[in-house]
Amino acid sequence: MRLFSSSRSEALAIRLDGVSYPLQLRRSKQARSIIVSADTVKGVVRLTVPTHASENQALRFAQSKSDWLNARFAEAVPPVPVKDGSQIAFLGEPCFIRWSPEFARAPVLVEDEIRLGGPAEHVESRILRWLKGQARAIFAEDLQFYCIRAGTDLPQLSVGDARRRWGSCSARQSIRLNWRLVMAPPHVRRSVVAHEVAHLKHMDHSRRFYALLDQIFESDRRTADRWLKDHGRGLHMVGADRQPQPAD
Repeated sequence: MRLFSSSRSEALAIRLDGVSYPLQLRRSKQARSIIVSADTVKGVVRLTVPTHASENQALRFAQSKSDWLNARFAEAVPPVPVKDGSQIAFLGEPCFIRWSPEFARAPVLVEDEIRLGGPAEHVESRILRWLKGQARAIFAEDLQFYCIRAGTDLPQLSVGDARRRWGSCSARQSIRLNWRLVMAPPHVRRSVVAHEVAHLKHMDHSRRFYALLDQIFESDRRTADRWLKDHGRGLHMVGADRQPQPAD
């Protein structure tokens, strides 16, 4: 059985343990060697290829890494569907999604349930929109708290869904935070906000930066960092669309 799809009219794919994963190839002038990575959230294999290397070389390299790729996908956290009956986290606590035509259209938190009505086919989009709205409001409160403690002006806030960063701070005094932090325990979310606020004064990771961070953050940042390292992938899998296809 060939590892790759051979037809140029169809998208390139790699077959691993009987499952076909889309393969994305990107040329890079900066790359000195072929790099393969597994996007376990989207179920995609990515190849970064130097301009001097051929596509066939890149595909052979990916084939040589099939055992490694298999291991990465095998250990991946499965996607968490956002639908009636699913369980997700909100502020670190497990919550069940409950849909009923008798409930109000707008999602509302009732004890350990997020309840909503309206069209059943829109449950996912409306729950995710609700989570993002909650995140923005909570982040705004966190930012105000830590900016007061740090003695700095309130920055512009934006909310995103970056894959590799939970937060970022720009030299223009704006902070961007990942909405998925609203699902994490409060001390974890707040550690990220405090981290970015400290960057408003120190755009580095110097001793002065960490001294300020430890001064304004009320908990143990190392414990929060460890939680994100251990559980952060699970946050990214909520509502993730990963649908690799069985190989022929």
